[in-house]
Amino acid sequence: MRKLLLPAAFLLLAACAAVPDAPSVPEPVVEQAPEPVAVPPPPPPPVATAPEPKKPDPKPAVTKPKPFDAKPVVVAPPPGIVGIDRAKEPTDLWPRIRKGFAIPDLQGPLVRQKTKQYAARPEYLQRILERSKLYLYHIVEEIEKRGMPTELALLPMVESAFNPMAYSRAHASGIWQFIPGTGKRFELEQNSWYDGRRDIVDSTTAALDYLTKLHQMYGDWQLALASYNWGENAVRKAIARNKAAKKKTDYASLRMPKETRHYIPKLQALENIIANPSVYGVDLDAIPNQPYFAVINEIPDIDVHVAARLAEMPVEEFIALNPGFSRPYIRASATRRIILPADKLVAFYDNLDQLDEADLVSWQVYHPERDEKLEAIAKRFEMSLAELKRVNGIHSSSSRVPAELVVPKNGDARATLADLPLMYAPPIPPKGTVRAVHTVKQGDTLSSIATRYRVSIDSLKRGNNVGRFLQVGQKIYIR
Repeated sequence: MRKLLLPAAFLLLAACAAVPDAPSVPEPVVEQAPEPVAVPPPPPPPVATAPEPKKPDPKPAVTKPKPFDAKPVVVAPPPGIVGIDRAKEPTDLWPRIRKGFAIPDLQGPLVRQKTKQYAARPEYLQRILERSKLYLYHIVEEIEKRGMPTELALLPMVESAFNPMAYSRAHASGIWQFIPGTGKRFELEQNSWYDGRRDIVDSTTAALDYLTKLHQMYGDWQLALASYNWGENAVRKAIARNKAAKKKTDYASLRMPKETRHYIPKLQALENIIANPSVYGVDLDAIPNQPYFAVINEIPDIDVHVAARLAEMPVEEFIALNPGFSRPYIRASATRRIILPADKLVAFYDNLDQLDEADLVSWQVYHPERDEKLEAIAKRFEMSLAELKRVNGIHSSSSRVPAELVVPKNGDARATLADLPLMYAPPIPPKGTVRAVHTVKQGDTLSSIATRYRVSIDSLKRGNNVGRFLQVGQKIYIR
């Protein structure tokens, strides 16, 4: 039987290989058409018919993925299609912030106390939240770009209540409360025309740079935040003391000033309320999950009042977005940009086109002559001495004449003096409320005490009767 089957199999294979020739039919000409792929079994012989019209180019063959036993094959979306359904993204910024919370929760009586305090002051909390609407989207965007926890977006609530003009007795300024020295370390320009510590974009970049550095130093966000408030050297020394005493070195185990001890519980309390506002009886208004402001990088010399008018917005709102300016006159050579609400850009440019360059400025720079007094300068430019000092950021009790002053160029400038907002860091009173008392120990210096309490050496000298050297046991009042 096997012998009979073998010849039959050979005959069958030979028959399959020998396909009868098709009748001669004119083939349609297809330019650069790919050769047909032979797939067994072979097609039946074509039927002789009249010549067919020219066929369109064949579609590229689609190769189906081979079955994969372990996991199903995930086919990537075609190019140009983003793999995120934008329609499902939240229109409110708060869910986005909640989703990014990543710092371990802090527990304890201080957190409960601070949470109750914030919840019991809904009007104060609403003022903070209302101010934050202008800046939060930008801050969250920058935080997410760096992969940082979004609790940090709430930090200006603790630092400054989101007041860009906040100014502390330690000379800290802006929503992130940079003192002058730290601001310079992180390239925040500070001069008589502009203070980068108050600039929303620049100060946010600097603050996140600083927080990143602190986190890299300790590998712990709670210690990084304590360092931001207390000073990196102070935290480093506190950790060293605990190590020497064979104690824990986490945030809760360190000895620190009262202000720093309450600092992170305040942030945790705000996080608790933002995470569950209804639990605490807080009405959390939605914040659009989209940019609030846009940046104009090339500007002419222009008055603050004129810029606000061109953008069809109140001066106070313009200053809230551009708090870095310290004078009523914006010099293109002294600033990088102005910031406007995104929906005001078209109006600003349209209105700008209608004005001549000479109409943009009503202030001018004046260089006082030698021995010229402020009183004489004020009289010369038809303004009061108080107005001259206010516009130029001069302390009310000071008679020092700067090398450069801003004075009215015409009547338009004088007309705006009455409603000119406070645009510069207010002077620090020589005395103030005592917030801490430090007893001098062996090895203490004014510099180390100033660093520990985040105040300047000058403020320590003004608030205390100190000589060249400190005495062990001496009381230093922190104001």
